[in-house]
Amino acid sequence: MIVVTRLNGSRFAVNPDLIERIQENPDTTLVMIEGTTYVVRESLLEVIDLIARYKAYVLATARALPVVEGQHLTVVPDPE
Repeated sequence: MIVVTRLNGSRFAVNPDLIERIQENPDTTLVMIEGTTYVVRESLLEVIDLIARYKAYVLATARALPVVEGQHLTVVPDPE
């Protein structure tokens, strides 16, 4: 989840995997896949950075999981 701020100052978390698009004209609007829209204080570039950081965190957490005998978890192949 990423945390963003409404124009009235209240903060909320949104699942970035459910964002269809982000618009900036001039306010930043998150358009969700089911059609809900949220107008937020963060700029388009700030929201994109939040999403990138969130996804990097998810990948790093998955890589840190212990290997369990009989189960194979691969997220991203290690560079050789």
